[in-house]
Amino acid sequence: MDSAKVQQLLEEALNLQEVHVKGEGSHYEVVAVDACFEGMSRVKKQQMIYSPLMEYIQRNDIHAVSIKAFTPDEWARDKKLMSL
Repeated sequence: MDSAKVQQLLEEALNLQEVHVKGEGSHYEVVAVDACFEGMSRVKKQQMIYSPLMEYIQRNDIHAVSIKAFTPDEWARDKKLMSL
């Protein structure tokens, strides 16, 4: 399992505005951006991202996933803060 495969799984299952996946082996970092996250709790956002990956987590193809989910406005603000 590589980060491109994880990204493909998320893109096909969730139809998000943006998905970025980094990582190697069985540890991945996911950044997801979409308006659907508006008003969702952090737990609900994570459950949404985990859902299409559960089969791979259960098989230990994926061991750890760090998830950051943003609305487009949050993502724009976060990107500005990172570039300072």
